Amino acid sequence: MKTFCGRANPTTGALDWVEESEEYDYHQEIARSCYADMLHDHDRNKKYYEGIRAAVARVKARGERVIVLDIGTGTGLLSMMAITAGADLCYAVEVFKPMAEAAQCIVEKNGFSDKIKIINKHSTDVTVGPDGDMQVKANVLITELFDTELIGEGALPSYEHAHQNLMQERCEAVPHRATVYAQLVESELLWSWAQLQPVEVEGARLVPPPAVGRCAGAHAVCDIQLSQVSPASFTPLGPVCTMFTVDFSKPVSSAFQAHSSQFVAQSSGRAQVVLSWWDLDMDPTGSIVCTMAPSWTYQEPKMWRDHWMQSLYFLPVESQVTEGEELSLMVCHDDYSLWYSLQRGSQTEAPPSRPCCTCQAHLVWTRPRFGELNDRRRTESYVSALRSVLREDSVCLSVSDGSLLPAFAHMLGAKKVRRFHRTDTVHLSLQVLEANSMKGRVELLEIRPEQLTSNDVGGEQISVLMGEPYFSTSLLPWHSLFFWYCRTALAGLLRPDASILPRSASLHMVAVEFQDLWRIRAPCGTCEGFDVTPMDEMVQRSLDFRESREAEPHPLWEYPCRALTQSAATMTFDFTQCLPQQPISSQGLEGRCHGVALWMEYHLTDDITVSAGLNGPINEQGDCEWSRHRKQGVYFFGSPWEISGDGRAAVSYSFTFEPSLGDIRMDFSVTSQ
Repeated sequence: MKTFCGRANPTTGALDWVEESEEYDYHQEIARSCYADMLHDHDRNKKYYEGIRAAVARVKARGERVIVLDIGTGTGLLSMMAITAGADLCYAVEVFKPMAEAAQCIVEKNGFSDKIKIINKHSTDVTVGPDGDMQVKANVLITELFDTELIGEGALPSYEHAHQNLMQERCEAVPHRATVYAQLVESELLWSWAQLQPVEVEGARLVPPPAVGRCAGAHAVCDIQLSQVSPASFTPLGPVCTMFTVDFSKPVSSAFQAHSSQFVAQSSGRAQVVLSWWDLDMDPTGSIVCTMAPSWTYQEPKMWRDHWMQSLYFLPVESQVTEGEELSLMVCHDDYSLWYSLQRGSQTEAPPSRPCCTCQAHLVWTRPRFGELNDRRRTESYVSALRSVLREDSVCLSVSDGSLLPAFAHMLGAKKVRRFHRTDTVHLSLQVLEANSMKGRVELLEIRPEQLTSNDVGGEQISVLMGEPYFSTSLLPWHSLFFWYCRTALAGLLRPDASILPRSASLHMVAVEFQDLWRIRAPCGTCEGFDVTPMDEMVQRSLDFRESREAEPHPLWEYPCRALTQSAATMTFDFTQCLPQQPISSQGLEGRCHGVALWMEYHLTDDITVSAGLNGPINEQGDCEWSRHRKQGVYFFGSPWEISGDGRAAVSYSFTFEPSLGDIRMDFSVTSQ
């Protein structure tokens, strides 16, 4: 059965009514779940297995039957480990129905269906009793309910309920406890993701609105692969502090709590950012540890996981600290999130409430967008390009979300500057203009580009149409071609000799070999001795439904890869001309690879280009330096395991841009070598 669904087209800006299978959302959720990443995490699996064996042995040593409750069982892997370790019975709870069905198949395939009961419910809905989901309470609790922030997936309420309703009073837990660590640092790079910095243009200074500088920011955690942030990018102001621990073998509370760690500043600097991660002790002795620490904190072997990363927390305000000063770092948490604050000396202050954005900037601009706006080199490119096209009589129109280009154009002497803006950005736009005495000098247009008439611009023709382009709805690199659609809609309002900035864009690609990212798409087959192919098959069916034929967005600076070819421009889009009626196609051969990275480059003028992908040339070893500001597109060739033993293949490609659909169709042919 099919249904009509309204979907916003990020490239055309239109609301498209498309016919979709009623199973579309189901397949999307499975295809993007990345269950394989967890199963490929051998360190995680090994530590869980060791912890489970130890917990089962402790219960048996007390002369008790081992009854296990596995909350969030997923594939049933941990339940099968428990039975193999000697548990008598396991209740495996999984709320996501497709995954529960896959777990049932996996349990049966491995011969454990007589000892593992799959319960397709949320753990808080599980009942205990002769007629309940569980006949008796469990004495071993196994869970994997954690996210990068530890508690963001509701671990605390789930543990709280389990101890109150599903577990025996004296029980074992795997993991046994979690410990949260934090380190206070100064970092120009990381702080640029939280606060707008002043910009120098032609000797004048564009300053951020005061409300933005005073704002505590968004409360959402910034989760990243901290291992990819060089220690040279920050200055530690204190040691790594142990902030708090949670003992999962005892009753757990989801109520608000605050914890402090005192230390002496080890260097002077600006306290700006808190780096944070956590460890899991799988047993009471702490001898089986699964750490989320960034790789630069420990020696080989290095581990990679994408389901658990590290966290950044931006302090509400930056403050100067002095070497030798006594400081106290406070962490607060409710049932789902953490936040940090800094206190001086031995003073005791009331715990701060959870941060909340009051300036709108942190709601409108993502953290990578803050970094992009603060990128001085990038700003210089746009200012230079604007300077080359602006005249005293220039009438400018800006088409980009939350952009500073209109302010730059005014500062460079344009006669008139107008900009489109979304309804949710009005307040922020006005703040920026007021802070720089530009209110009334840059006109805000509360209208869509295709609705703009000559009367809306005072009968003046537009001499400079400019955009970064950046649109908050863009997910993939080519979604920014919305700028081309806007330029076409505005064609009748442009001067014959109007300057379009950027003049054009090109879609680039490079053949790559990923160090680890391939794991999110690779089947597992056998995991720790258990056959999990039913899950592989379920995920592959969903990928084949659509996802495997599409590129997906990833911030490649967080995911190391080796370029196997030089980058190549595969398509060019000429913004000086209106959008063509016919498709644009290109094809070619791209060397040897098992996947490609795709990005856009914007040609502001004939000699100024801004890349949203590679920041520089690829060296002889294939090392790539990627932009931190935008996500790149990644197209996986089916499955990496289908390629020959050395992981290489000859690849031919064909791209077609469909103006009527606002999308790029990609077709690749892979031949193993």
